[in-house]
Amino acid sequence: MWCAALTGISPVVTDELKKGKARTIELQSAHNIITLTGTKPGDYIFMTMVDQDDLCAGDKGIIVAVESITINMKRLVEYVHPTHVEERERMSARIKVRYATMAMIKEVQGQEWSTPTVVKFVHSSCYHAQ
Repeated sequence: MWCAALTGISPVVTDELKKGKARTIELQSAHNIITLTGTKPGDYIFMTMVDQDDLCAGDKGIIVAVESITINMKRLVEYVHPTHVEERERMSARIKVRYATMAMIKEVQGQEWSTPTVVKFVHSSCYHAQ
């Protein structure tokens, strides 16, 4: 199965999601925002702590279900001196996600700049002795 991949996600965030509650995450890295441009509520996303450049088959992460997504632009105005004004824009994405399952990457596509990163994954099996 293929799905979008968010990379460089803190292990603290993934551990919190594994507890089962939906959480809202704000992302500001350009490659993750580009990946989210084609994502809509109801889609599944692969999340991993591995950086995009290092992403390869065998890397582990989690699959989350997207409940809501918002991508917006924020304008920041900074007054340095009465005659000098600096304006900047920052794009960010806020997604509310819920944990679905553990997974491992089988294949990666879209690691070039300006293309969404997508992965083919397999569900990780985890057995507990009783």
